[in-house]
Amino acid sequence: MSASVPAGTIVYAIGDIHGRLDLLQQLEAKIQRDAAGIDADRRLIVCLGDYIDRGDNSRGVIEHLMSTAPETFERICLIGNHESYLLRFLDDSSVAANWLENGGRETLSSYGISPPARLDHDGASKNLQAEWRAGFPPSHEAFLRSLAPSHREGDYFFVHAGVRPGVSLDRQDPYDLMWIRDEFIRHQSDFGAVIVHGHTVQSEPENLSNRIGIDTGAYKSGRLTCAVLWDNDRRFLST
Repeated sequence: MSASVPAGTIVYAIGDIHGRLDLLQQLEAKIQRDAAGIDADRRLIVCLGDYIDRGDNSRGVIEHLMSTAPETFERICLIGNHESYLLRFLDDSSVAANWLENGGRETLSSYGISPPARLDHDGASKNLQAEWRAGFPPSHEAFLRSLAPSHREGDYFFVHAGVRPGVSLDRQDPYDLMWIRDEFIRHQSDFGAVIVHGHTVQSEPENLSNRIGIDTGAYKSGRLTCAVLWDNDRRFLST
């Protein structure tokens, strides 16, 4: 039997946003137009993480996701590895250089913080961490710390990166849910549900029997994608 969402529920799962508030707003407008033609009792948007870094408006994306969902919709936001990196930097200055190399510079800039060209000693990392702690709004930190690692709807399991093969879905390590790649992507058998994920960039969404991948590299491609799940049907919308 094909996978399905609960009766009367339509799900719009959005892939990696990476600071592109413009694309998120465009996609949400498409979602609202799409949903207007469907007689659903419940309309759910699931955001799969990586809201920050690389694009130029990480702050705007977080503020948008903290605000009320579009009218008649619920919105669930999951945590991605980039949100995890940001939170780690608040606690551990030693991750500064790696985070900055992976898009953290753009996030800091969106909050009005200019990182040094190089972090060539521990003191520079600690100084940047102190500036970040002072400039990052507590409400934004609370929002990111509240994000769940996964969500399930019917026969679909939503995560940022994927799941570890051979481990039941209720026993997955949150680290894997945010970071796993090759072992998950290569696995061709059933996971216990159809996994809807981002994290691994593809030029087109992947619609496979055991997983749906929807990271289409929005920050550089300009294409933010969502999977539309209604009854046992799957399709895609993108900017």
